[in-house]
Amino acid sequence: MRVFVPRERDPGETRVALVPEGVKKLIKSGFSVVVQNGAGAAAHFVDRAYVDAGATLVADAREGFQQADIVLKVGPFSDTSGDSEVRLLKEGTITIGFMAPYAQHAMVKKLAEQNITSFSMELVPRISRAQTMDALSSQASLAGYKAVLLAAAELDKYFPLLMTAAGTIQPARVVVLGAGVAGLQALATAKRLGAVVEVSDIRPEVQEQVESLGGKFIDLPLKEVEQGTGGYAKEVTPEFLQKQQEIVAGRLEEADVVITTALVPGKPAPRLITEAMVKRMRPGAVIVDMAVLQGGNCELSVCGETVRVHDVVILGPANIAASVPADSSLMYSRNVLAVLMHIAKNAELNLDFDDEITRGAVLTHNGEVMHAPTRDAVYGKQGAQPNSSSFSAVDGEPPTDSNKPGRAVSGVATATMAVSSVASVATSEPQANATGSSANGESASERWAEEVENASTDSFEGEN
Repeated sequence: MRVFVPRERDPGETRVALVPEGVKKLIKSGFSVVVQNGAGAAAHFVDRAYVDAGATLVADAREGFQQADIVLKVGPFSDTSGDSEVRLLKEGTITIGFMAPYAQHAMVKKLAEQNITSFSMELVPRISRAQTMDALSSQASLAGYKAVLLAAAELDKYFPLLMTAAGTIQPARVVVLGAGVAGLQALATAKRLGAVVEVSDIRPEVQEQVESLGGKFIDLPLKEVEQGTGGYAKEVTPEFLQKQQEIVAGRLEEADVVITTALVPGKPAPRLITEAMVKRMRPGAVIVDMAVLQGGNCELSVCGETVRVHDVVILGPANIAASVPADSSLMYSRNVLAVLMHIAKNAELNLDFDDEITRGAVLTHNGEVMHAPTRDAVYGKQGAQPNSSSFSAVDGEPPTDSNKPGRAVSGVATATMAVSSVASVATSEPQANATGSSANGESASERWAEEVENASTDSFEGEN
């Protein structure tokens, strides 16, 4: 099987989907690997390293796409008029990458129409045996680390406590909103720099994790929030969010740095910091909004920009992981390689949709959008798909299990997106017949939705 690794077209994307280390492993397993010239250059993986690892280079992406059986990507396929990577894919190609299924509806529809089998790294189930595939967590960990460094570079004071001949310099006070993977990594990094760190999260069970890293947990005397699937908290009510803002507002007034990480899958990021709250922060304080791509946790953040409002510096980095391209590419490459080896061990394709990893991560297959929330967004809940198949579409979110550490986009009003929390799903299910229905008449989709609905979650160290 031929694997193709194109150069990412997003001008802000510096990562590459496969590093030379991964090329060696694929060649050893029986794959052939083709890499576009310069694919790894922005991450400092030079073309010569790929050739030495056994890959073949091509200058034109069109040639690589049209010859590939499998395409490995970082971000979604470009799909602009006259520059559509999707149209370059041959029918039946398998793709693996961050497909942004909640946002890239037009691209997803075209993937289905072209009969592309796509696997979205965002949809990989949060279960123990899929930990090596968890790209959300690996990238969120890097993002949490770098967010603190970005804040430190903008801050007008030291992070650590210093005893000098000129007197004592008090340490910076950092507030992290969200104790998922990114939040916990931000906490750990800020502590290493000597700051005093407080962390807020609507899930009381993460308090132990926060304290084990030296942070102080901001207790929210509120009703415990029910977790959703994949370790995320379910979307909270406006009343809950207002109460949370009131409790956190006092901490923000004393903060030098605020790192926000709260996300809800498929929905706008919860608004945790209002303009009124920013006005009360000290002059020179810094906010790093890690949820800016989904609208932001701060009312005043601007995607991809650094702005100063009410004498507070607000950073809205759109792709923090890409600012650490060498290690983010290395970790992502290992995640993608694990997914590929799961569905095509020894270069022999085996799409077993009875397997929860394969079933959970697939986005499009056989002309259909298999991920139910995306399918509903693309075609409408009652909309017809272009083709039908004997494989029932996957409903709901992928399962999680209680042995898996938490994800990274969690946050004050959510639960995690970058090292994850987890859910346990019952493993027994009725035997399905050839049409995807069980003996009691339920379809595979209905059984899957029921499993997800009944899943119980526990929170572990986690994500963004």
